[in-house]
Amino acid sequence: MEKKQFQAESQRLLDLMINSIYTHKEIFLREIISNASDAMDKLAYKALTDDKVGVDRSQLKIVLTPDQIARTLTISDNGIGMTKEELESNLGTIARSGSLQFKEELAKGEKTEGDTTDIIGQFGVGFYSAFMVADKVTVTSRAYGSDQAWRWESDGADGYTIEPCEKETVGTDIVLHIKANTEDDHYDEYLEQYRLSELVKKYSDYIHYPIEMLMHKSRQKPRPEDAGDDYKPEWEDYDAWETLNSMVPLWQRPKSEVKAEEYNQFYKEKYGDWEDPLSVIHVSAEGMVEYKAMLYIPSHAPFDFYTREYQKGLQLYSSGVLIMDKCADLLPDHFRFVKGVVDSQDFSLNISREMLQHTRQLKIIATNLEKKIKSELLKLQKEDREKYKTFWKAFGPQIKMGVVADYGAHKELLKDLLLFFSSKEGKLTTLAEYRERMAEDQQYIYYACGEDVGQLAKLPQAERIRDKGYEILYLTAEADQFVVNALGEVDGKAFKSVDDDDALPRTDEEKADLEKKAEESKEVLDFLKETLGEEIKEARVSQLLKSGAVCLTADGPITLEMEKYFQKVDPENAGTMKAQRVLELNPESEAFAALKRAVAEDKELAAKYARLLYAQAQLIAGLPLADPAGYTELVCSLMK
Repeated sequence: MEKKQFQAESQRLLDLMINSIYTHKEIFLREIISNASDAMDKLAYKALTDDKVGVDRSQLKIVLTPDQIARTLTISDNGIGMTKEELESNLGTIARSGSLQFKEELAKGEKTEGDTTDIIGQFGVGFYSAFMVADKVTVTSRAYGSDQAWRWESDGADGYTIEPCEKETVGTDIVLHIKANTEDDHYDEYLEQYRLSELVKKYSDYIHYPIEMLMHKSRQKPRPEDAGDDYKPEWEDYDAWETLNSMVPLWQRPKSEVKAEEYNQFYKEKYGDWEDPLSVIHVSAEGMVEYKAMLYIPSHAPFDFYTREYQKGLQLYSSGVLIMDKCADLLPDHFRFVKGVVDSQDFSLNISREMLQHTRQLKIIATNLEKKIKSELLKLQKEDREKYKTFWKAFGPQIKMGVVADYGAHKELLKDLLLFFSSKEGKLTTLAEYRERMAEDQQYIYYACGEDVGQLAKLPQAERIRDKGYEILYLTAEADQFVVNALGEVDGKAFKSVDDDDALPRTDEEKADLEKKAEESKEVLDFLKETLGEEIKEARVSQLLKSGAVCLTADGPITLEMEKYFQKVDPENAGTMKAQRVLELNPESEAFAALKRAVAEDKELAAKYARLLYAQAQLIAGLPLADPAGYTELVCSLMK
């Protein structure tokens, strides 16, 4: 029997493919099953277009047969089979695909009514992935309409042989002689029933033909009728055929036919969660790009969600075959919490089908999914606020990071999803709801940053704003200051901190009065700056305070909240990111009057007052005292 050589370029490609193209050896089973599915699709299509072909589609199937003694794994199908010429053409020349050729021919003609043909293999190299786990491959095939079968055999190195043989039925049997184990690779796993079952479930669960295997199982024997009270149950081993794949993906079914329990069960089984998802997005898109998607919004964040180890991405299927477990390009970072699957025939895949090319179709799908996710979240926000609050608790920080990321590029998309605590409502509110409640004469969206709502509700510098009846957003998260800075404004209304001097517009008369008080207080203010030195940029008469005696604000781009944030995330370099502190005093307060008298009569006492007021301003702002013990001694010294 003559041995034929692979073409020279094919031999190089074979070596490259076995050693480089595929990331995981286990992929071989997916590839061969996909080819078997293609063969049955071709036969089913032939039956649709030729009345003389009598094929019962329900009888088409794929069968796996592992033999641990012979070290063989057989994958059989009863599809269209191959002639000698087709074996020579498709298997003798690597990177030539019969499936691709069939698909191109199919595209030239009109689609037949009832045709569900879906050719998976397009590259002609998938078959050769078998040589990653096998040292010899035998293909026995009998083409539909032919009485003659042919056997193709190769060890992947010295070429191949083709010879006539006997085969009772139409279809193809592929026998892999599995390699011996090595120190690095455990090839025995590809002969184990439950490992093969696991791989089918992982990669080929949605192939639309049954994938069957004779499974070895154990069961309890029936209890004999005459068994006494001392009867002990007996067990027996048996073999039974089992369909390993579910065949019809949930996302391929019409949304109206899927129950909520089915969505939830799929989610919990697929992603190992113990809770139902908050929401499900089921998409069936047609047009420029056809795809189906089923996305889930979880009810809580995974334990590693806010770590570098977390990997975003949707499971990517091409015609029901898993291509990528986590396709990151389908999800933007701000929606990285979404789980789900996307299935399309339109993806442009690379030669191994393990990696996705960056194509226009991919970008279109990603953009559409982003819009769908936002729409679903807004629907949840409006129709079920409690559920949305659960989402916000879990993933609010991610949305805020999305607003700030990429220099605010996504702020318009995400601003409607934000929630902040409202001083007026006493609960979380959206920016749109805040805008609707704004008074006619209100120029700004007011906010205050601090540790917690209780602290912010008592801020002395917010008193005048609250007295005006204006609503204040209490920002208690570390990223909030950066979020409002990135947003800048909402529908023409700018954000304004309660710490800003111009938070409330003043009349000319009020401005003149403040200037007069500042001039009258110049000696006291200069004394404060001299006493506190570099700890503050300046001391000034406050435009903010009403009944409070003192507060601390900042000049320049770095706020006090930013200073606290940098201190937490990068304490070693936080000294370079300090706010320029301004000590503001209320000239109408009793504390200021006492300080003024002391400056005139007792400079030592005045210095103590200065340090006391500065410490109180730091505490109000939620800033740590550099010397708590010294502060305690200072208070005690003033109690004599």
